[in-house]
Amino acid sequence: MRFMGVLTGAILWCLAVPGQAADLQMDGQFVQGGYAMGYVSPGSRVDFDGLDVPVGVGGDFFIGFHRDEQAEPVLKITHTDGRTEERTLSIKQRQYDIQRIDGLPDEKVTPPPEVTERIAADAALVAKARARRTPRAYFETGWMWPCVGPITGVFGSQRILNGEPRQPHYGVDIAAPLGTPVVAPADGVVSLVAPDMYFSGATLMIDHGRGLASAFLHLQSIEVSEGQVVRKGDRIATLGGSGRATGPHLDWRINWFDKRLDAELFVGPMPSE
Repeated sequence: MRFMGVLTGAILWCLAVPGQAADLQMDGQFVQGGYAMGYVSPGSRVDFDGLDVPVGVGGDFFIGFHRDEQAEPVLKITHTDGRTEERTLSIKQRQYDIQRIDGLPDEKVTPPPEVTERIAADAALVAKARARRTPRAYFETGWMWPCVGPITGVFGSQRILNGEPRQPHYGVDIAAPLGTPVVAPADGVVSLVAPDMYFSGATLMIDHGRGLASAFLHLQSIEVSEGQVVRKGDRIATLGGSGRATGPHLDWRINWFDKRLDAELFVGPMPSE
């Protein structure tokens, strides 16, 4: 398959129609938080989970599987001759680390009312950046870790504070000294520069194309501007502890539109320093 250079540690899977092997082919990581690259006949349309999937001129496409993706989502293909077919995918379900903490003061669990509007405004900016449908697949040049260090937080984990479930952790946390350079993990276009968000502090997002985007949270400084094209390995920021962070670290997240993906599945094991 043409996409194997992008899929680190991929599980190979091919969906081919008997007698029409080129109609639908896929390979990837079919697990919650994972993703797949696919190929259909050029000009075909692809629908996944109610979303009109961007398809390249050559018939290539990307889809992602949310943290809580159902076990058997349906992929629908409409071919250029009007034929339609539906394929049920098999998505491996994961067990996540759930931590319960009780007896915390209310102010440590629920943000004060006076910051509600600020939080909503932050969320709107992030949602706008995630909704971009850039046709170019910048990510095809491959992936790398944005910085190197011990992993202190993993994708999918969740805390229940005073009996109230909090949002799951959708990123991977990398501990490193304050000011450590952060580089672009893949090619893309800077889609959001926000110097002071309530939860995530200095926040940067990169649009990697086809609905795929990286977010970098709790930064100390941001060294790129919105609309700037960056290449894999380019310096983009420095690691910090801004926002509601307990210490210096990088929280790196990947989304496919609104679906939360596991960044570690794109890059493989953390390299030694």
